[in-house]
Amino acid sequence: MSKDHDWPPLSPISTGIRGRCPRCGKGHLFNGFLTLRKQCEVCGLDYSFADPADGPAFFVICFACVPSVILAVWIEVQFEAPYWIHLFTTIPFLLLTCIPPLRPLKGWLVASQYYYKAEEGHLARPDE
Repeated sequence: MSKDHDWPPLSPISTGIRGRCPRCGKGHLFNGFLTLRKQCEVCGLDYSFADPADGPAFFVICFACVPSVILAVWIEVQFEAPYWIHLFTTIPFLLLTCIPPLRPLKGWLVASQYYYKAEEGHLARPDE
């Protein structure tokens, strides 16, 4: 597609959570579950700018793992549950609250990097 095309700004939340291209909103962002594509198959946007690093994992740890651990501790303290009870309650709760949010969070972070033109910081020298 031509480079002189004006793309309207799209919300990072709507494109990222759906796993769509942050520029056109139509192409796919992912190959598989969490692997980013090299570029958009619709508009050709190169995704090499994207580096969400550990952001999705950090958010999941903060907002999903902590409640899961609190649930496990509560079950243990309240009921003195044997390990097999945790196997059928705590572990599925942990998996269901930690794995599904990873993809939408990663998509949102990548789309936000594009929308806000975020890039790696560097020191500006006086002669620049």
